[in-house]
Amino acid sequence: MSGATVDRKEATRADGEPRGVAALALVAILTAIYSVSQFLRNSIGVIAPDLARELGLGGTDLGLLSSAFFFAFAAAQIPVGIAIDRYGPKRVMLVCAAITVTGALLFAAATSAGVLVVSRMLLGLGCSSFFMGPLAIYARVFPPERFGIITGVQLGAGSIGTLLATAPLAASAALVGWRASFAAVALFAAAAGLLVAAGVRAGTRPVAGGESWSEALAGVREAIAMPSFWPVFLVHATGYAVFGTVVGLWAGPWLTDRFGFGLEGRGTALLAASLAQVAALFLWGASDRWLGGYKRPVLLGGTATCLCLAVAVLMPLGATGARLWLVGLGASVAFTPMVMAHGKSLFPPHLTGRGITLTNIGTMGGVFVMQTLTGMLMDRFGRTAAGGYPAEAYRLVFVLLAIALGAALVSYAFARDPHPCRQRGMGLRKR
Repeated sequence: MSGATVDRKEATRADGEPRGVAALALVAILTAIYSVSQFLRNSIGVIAPDLARELGLGGTDLGLLSSAFFFAFAAAQIPVGIAIDRYGPKRVMLVCAAITVTGALLFAAATSAGVLVVSRMLLGLGCSSFFMGPLAIYARVFPPERFGIITGVQLGAGSIGTLLATAPLAASAALVGWRASFAAVALFAAAAGLLVAAGVRAGTRPVAGGESWSEALAGVREAIAMPSFWPVFLVHATGYAVFGTVVGLWAGPWLTDRFGFGLEGRGTALLAASLAQVAALFLWGASDRWLGGYKRPVLLGGTATCLCLAVAVLMPLGATGARLWLVGLGASVAFTPMVMAHGKSLFPPHLTGRGITLTNIGTMGGVFVMQTLTGMLMDRFGRTAAGGYPAEAYRLVFVLLAIALGAALVSYAFARDPHPCRQRGMGLRKR
């Protein structure tokens, strides 16, 4: 048996399952640092019209600005996955916290579109481990059957960052400006990093510390070759891209251009959508137990999301209808905990870090692609005499998202479902 294999087993055995207050404290600290990522990835939607006006940004500029975060985030996933397995998730998150603070301060000081894009890339790089690091820890210290619901809790509670990127950010931008608001985010990111340094103990040891870099890269290839990796990856790439592209970027301009919403109205409507998503994340996170596997919740949520997009294309929505539609979309697209749990279940323990970060490339890469494409699409239509974008442009954005997610769901329907309850059922049938 190789030294690397021994290290993996010893690291896994050494971490007992935290219980009671210790478990709550662990989840609370990891949720706090994850909320920074949730805020930053969704923070452009509310202030997009203000950035465009102050710095003269067009649709392509806004798409690139928002998507730069997701590009850097996705590009970092393979090295982050290797680093989590080799050096432990805690060390990786602390390095990333320092990068995040730097990016937030640079964003607050930016005076041009180019500097904003660079700062957004730093923010994407910095936040690249704030979800994967916690998931790697949970995978090591909690039983597999609890992973889905804990992931739902992490996503739901961590989505306070998404909530803060709506009406609270709008209020803060109106009161002190978006620059001071992002300086405050830098302070919060620094505090969250200190909490991780002081309070996270369980599940932080490396599980592949004895691997050479060639073995580490071989592990990446092994993870990619796992059965059903690609169907799960495609749902990652298209599912969250709906939320990231609509709520994270175009919903704010859509509400302004189509229904005359101002800064406060945009913030309130997006807050309602995000609250719906947060509440639904907790429900979707436990749905594998009710529905007996990972695939059924994902197919149900994905289909509901496609239907929501179809409603925006085909139905005449007024201001109240637009608010309700955003709430419905937020609740429907919150099936992502099940996609993540399904992805994690495909990989053996020593590939957990690399496996979940590889699937997360789909999540962030999908948003990058969709935000960039839709930004160029909006500029192809051009602005109206009133300065906004025409209804046809937004409809085409919704159609593009629905087609991409629908095609991914067709592929996903044939994926293997290794949920623990299904494995137990198969064992009973064999006996």
